Amino acid sequence: YPKGIGGSNPPLSASSIHDFMRFQDNKKRLITIRRLACIAIAILFSGSVARAVNYDESKVGTFTLPDPLTLQNGQSVRDTNDWVHLRRPEILKFYQGYVYGAGAKWRNMIDKVWEVDGHALGGLAVRKQINLEFYNYNRYGGTNNNPTNDLFLHVLLYTPAAVTNPVPVFLCLSFSGNYTAIDDTNVVIYPVWDHETDTLAMPTNLDRGTSHNWKIREMLQRGYGIAILDYNEIEPDLDDGSGWQHGVRSLYMKPGETNAAPDDWGTISAWAWGASRVLDYLATDKTVDAKRVIMFGHSRLGKAALWAGAQDKRFAMVIASCSGEMGAALSRRDYGETLTNLCRSFPYWFSQNFLDYSNRTAELPVDSHMLISLIAPRPLYLSTGSLDQWNDPRGEFEAAIAASPVYKLFGEQGVVTNLPPDCATNGSGSILTSSVLESYPPPPPDVPIMRDIGYSIHTGKQDVLPEDWDRFLDFADLHFHRTSQRQNPAGEAKTAP
Repeated sequence: YPKGIGGSNPPLSASSIHDFMRFQDNKKRLITIRRLACIAIAILFSGSVARAVNYDESKVGTFTLPDPLTLQNGQSVRDTNDWVHLRRPEILKFYQGYVYGAGAKWRNMIDKVWEVDGHALGGLAVRKQINLEFYNYNRYGGTNNNPTNDLFLHVLLYTPAAVTNPVPVFLCLSFSGNYTAIDDTNVVIYPVWDHETDTLAMPTNLDRGTSHNWKIREMLQRGYGIAILDYNEIEPDLDDGSGWQHGVRSLYMKPGETNAAPDDWGTISAWAWGASRVLDYLATDKTVDAKRVIMFGHSRLGKAALWAGAQDKRFAMVIASCSGEMGAALSRRDYGETLTNLCRSFPYWFSQNFLDYSNRTAELPVDSHMLISLIAPRPLYLSTGSLDQWNDPRGEFEAAIAASPVYKLFGEQGVVTNLPPDCATNGSGSILTSSVLESYPPPPPDVPIMRDIGYSIHTGKQDVLPEDWDRFLDFADLHFHRTSQRQNPAGEAKTAP
């Protein structure tokens, strides 16, 4: 990346300037043709004509979910030992091979803390700006003595200045540059990806703190830090699927290799991989309590947050906002976005094997409740919006219910407490059927459920609102500081099934 704007900047290598020029030289490539080709391939894999999206609860249909507490050999999970050593690895392996793809093993990373200000934000915070550098020795003819610097991740970290002990930190993937998160003139502005031209360029709007999605000062005042990163730096989210050429996955491609294997990782797995590399750094920072790092993401990054938390048990808590289809919402529940929609619109997010299930949702051996189960027994919070029909808020609530037997296995409370009597006695029991799941009313808007699985519906559309952060902080306080009581305001069946 070329030199950013604002603050003091770290020195740049000649190779980084070369890479930037290479990106600029690609401006005239045939973007439209590649996007059309990507759509054609997606339709070929999906093999069907698009149908109208269903927003009618009466047309959701009936379904039975696969059981997270039944092994592939048909035996029931009897205890936490069976879950940890037998069933959890089975589910994780399927997600790695047939849904998101497994991220590559850890690669040599150099972290450079190039700016520290102990009196940032008027003395409220300690600000650090960190570069995470990744190398590919072969892509452009580099050698072990002369590596090519292929990838920079720019991490912005704030921790409370008034706190002397290590603090819990929210690790957040953002949709835009770090400078948009807060009005801090010392945060460097780097080139960002232009999704219209698929090129890297300095942003035209240099206004700082324009995003309303963050409450950084409030986090700091309540004793939390925040590490934030633009997800496009891990791998740009390009509609034609070419982002892998400019992101972390390219570091693992052999010279001249262009095609991924059917079970290779997709873009969501790349973003999750990047989050774990930020955690690698945070584990070395003495101001951070590495045992209390909270993974956060919204929308497609909510999917990435869930997948990061599922794979990397170092994340002490996961918060997913409006993660929807192939995030926290049930795929077998035919409401809003469907698996088929995803395969058409964003095939590059997933492994190629996943596209085989585009029109065979009922045959997929997993569903979102099993992704949620992979996070157990760690706390998980799901945030949704009352007007976000596309992402199916009720589908996320039902998935949380269906994952509750796994949390119960660990002695933790799921999103509801009055589970059917047959729950976790011989598998998950009747809780996996749509008729039983539908008997549990979701909480009213703006009334959060605070247990080991938390859930809320804010009034409004798909978004991260200021009041959502109040709930996220309350949820973190509940589990990290035990400063408030568990809330049971809603989510119980009208008549216990």
